[in-house]
Amino acid sequence: MTMTQWFLAELESEAGKSRRVLEQLPADKRDWKPHERSMALGYLSDLVANIFSWVDLAISQDELDIAPKDGPKYAPAALNTSAEFVAALDKAVGKAREALQKTSDAHLETPWRLLAGGNLAFEQPRSQVIRDTFLHSAHHRGQMTVYLRLMGSKVPSVYGPTADDRSFG
Repeated sequence: MTMTQWFLAELESEAGKSRRVLEQLPADKRDWKPHERSMALGYLSDLVANIFSWVDLAISQDELDIAPKDGPKYAPAALNTSAEFVAALDKAVGKAREALQKTSDAHLETPWRLLAGGNLAFEQPRSQVIRDTFLHSAHHRGQMTVYLRLMGSKVPSVYGPTADDRSFG
């Protein structure tokens, strides 16, 4: 199995898990947070819905400046319903899938850079950036399941059964 094949399989698996979590989002709770220092549910949900777009960025661009000194700042459209979040996830996964299908394992071993205000934050092989994106998505999806529980929403099966969903995801 090539690295790109493995990443494609992992993308499909992780996207399904994210979809199940996003489908449980209650309406009109975008600003809800469990603690004053926590991120708001809407921002967290935006991350989970859009994080797989980072795979496309890591493949198609050599670098990304997340805070360009003189450029536009990234501002995703404010999504509000679970259907809108799932649609954003599907779009991000589609772009990631297409980028992975068009690349090679050799390209994934070339360096990619993250900048902040023109300063180097890190440089890693693209394969590491993609791997970390999958791990990052699992982290934020886990946060969302805690938020769902605290709001009284159903917590879906992700990697195994929950009190609300006895399936194995």
